[in-house]
Amino acid sequence: MIPYQRRLQMLQLLEQKEIVSLEDFGKNLKNVSESTIRRDLKTMEAEGQIILHRGGAASLKKGSYDVPVNSKSLKNVNEKEAIARYAASLVKDGESIYLDAGSTPLRMLRHLRDRQITIVTTNALVVSELQGTKIKCYVVGGELNVPTASIAGTTTNRELMNRYFDKAFLGISGFSEKAGINTPDAKEAEKKKIVKENSSETYILADSSKAGKSTLCKVFELGEVPIICDKEVEVLVQSGNYLIAR
Repeated sequence: MIPYQRRLQMLQLLEQKEIVSLEDFGKNLKNVSESTIRRDLKTMEAEGQIILHRGGAASLKKGSYDVPVNSKSLKNVNEKEAIARYAASLVKDGESIYLDAGSTPLRMLRHLRDRQITIVTTNALVVSELQGTKIKCYVVGGELNVPTASIAGTTTNRELMNRYFDKAFLGISGFSEKAGINTPDAKEAEKKKIVKENSSETYILADSSKAGKSTLCKVFELGEVPIICDKEVEVLVQSGNYLIAR
């Protein structure tokens, strides 16, 4: 099992239980040594994803990490599909668009397969969805966050500053009156701000489960960027800038 798959499985275990012991990790990770598990846990702690406890147990560091994209893709499937379909309907042939990391932007590709468009993306999973399409795609370089399949960092920002888009579709972790449109990752926040500045139109893709949720970094003020959501909720009405995916 490669490190990416192993750590993703560990994060999925941590989502299911508040604290996971070293013994529990060993039972669930077949043919993986204790020393390898300990090494992975130290790496994940250094990346700010988990908190290590005495004896090798671990827990998620709440509000400071993005849920692994494979886990996200299993949640609120119908809502995300409706949002992705609606967002894709806004795209016209000949346009250059930006697709952010996240499970909902990724779902847009299912509805864009026959379009003659150019995509710029920091979503490492996009490439696997492009076979058999007419889409021209540029994957921006930078540091890969393995669990979220997102590319970010200084190199990424530098390249994005020289790219310009007709439309940008951004993923987000939450939106609330106090924390605005937010993400737990400062690198992700900076990246999204750059993309907005270089886009003629920018949209946030967020299902209603993210309403009222606050994480570490405010990216935009509530109402600054239109949010495409699956249903009308109070915080959207307060923002005055939203679209409902029908």
